[in-house]
Amino acid sequence: MFSILVLHGPNLNLLGQREPGIYGSLTLEAIDRQLEEAAAVLQVTVSSLQSNHEGILVDAIHDALEQYQGILINAGAYTHTSIALRDAIAAVALPTVEVHLSNIYRREPFRHHSYIAPVAIGQISGFGADSYRLGLHALVHHLKQLELSTG
Repeated sequence: MFSILVLHGPNLNLLGQREPGIYGSLTLEAIDRQLEEAAAVLQVTVSSLQSNHEGILVDAIHDALEQYQGILINAGAYTHTSIALRDAIAAVALPTVEVHLSNIYRREPFRHHSYIAPVAIGQISGFGADSYRLGLHALVHHLKQLELSTG
């Protein structure tokens, strides 16, 4: 059974009240519940962590190496600013899928660049809370393919 670390970056703790026209009306707790339900169907486990602090997210990525087979991350604004998160993901070399609630390419130009995308196996954005579920499915599919190829 695969274990997946789900990381939520800054301000995602305010989901449900923060700009619902952009981010939707679901709370982070509701998104985590949906992920747990999807994980049960996929026969994997998920552990979620939200932090507004870059260093806590970096530490969680480092610690993931010994506990998880993959990472699902919505780094929030750190997507566009954090070389530290990018380097941590590259260092642990765990398959990582980047997700975003909104389509970052239809928003302000500064959001069009992701430091995480080049070290992720893929990125899903613009599908609201479903971005997380779609990202989880893609990550689990990737992990199963890896397992088959390494036998």
